[in-house]
Amino acid sequence: MKIGLVGDSLTEGRPGVSFINFLRERYPKITFVNLGKPGETIKSLHTRLTKTVLETDYELIFLWIGVNDVYSKMLKVQAQPVTCDYNEFQSIFTEVMEMITVSTKQVVTVSPAVVGENVRNEANEGLRELSAIIQSISQKYSNATFLNMQSVFENYLVNVNSSDYLSTSIFRVMKDVLFYKNPKRINRLSKSRGLYLTLDGIHLNSRGAEMVADEYSNMIEQLL
Repeated sequence: MKIGLVGDSLTEGRPGVSFINFLRERYPKITFVNLGKPGETIKSLHTRLTKTVLETDYELIFLWIGVNDVYSKMLKVQAQPVTCDYNEFQSIFTEVMEMITVSTKQVVTVSPAVVGENVRNEANEGLRELSAIIQSISQKYSNATFLNMQSVFENYLVNVNSSDYLSTSIFRVMKDVLFYKNPKRINRLSKSRGLYLTLDGIHLNSRGAEMVADEYSNMIEQLL
């Protein structure tokens, strides 16, 4: 059985802790294909899938994309092109869905989680708009299931006192990639920044990665 995981750096697992490692431990008989790419936006993912067609023997594909369509606009350097508005995001996400649904029996569309652990900030309001778009598009496909990861994270974060830390320096992010690879070091840095689920407001620490793995596991058990 083969499951594809399409997405950005959260799926790739750098920086931060990889939730896919938890899945591989839980399901040793399933082949998990990591198709995450750092900095990926819905536009760059569309380009990638246009140039490299997905294999067609997946039982299930998770599509987790969208956080960089908000987060990248906060960075001084944008690695990938971003959509100019919600209408363009909706249009391109629909095209991506057309590409993915023909390659797998089931698709789980995953909403972006958080941009900063302050769930009331402006960036997270933007993610709610994207989540609503993703859910609306998903409902049009009989083989698609929507997973609201933003809601999962928010339900946890409203009960803790996270800091407002959010790394908006590409050099800070690259430093985290280079020097914080061990989960224990990642978790210590996360704690020092006053964060609970992420390393830097975006990428996952161990608790965040395990939470994502739990939600993905629920989908696997439900659909396969």
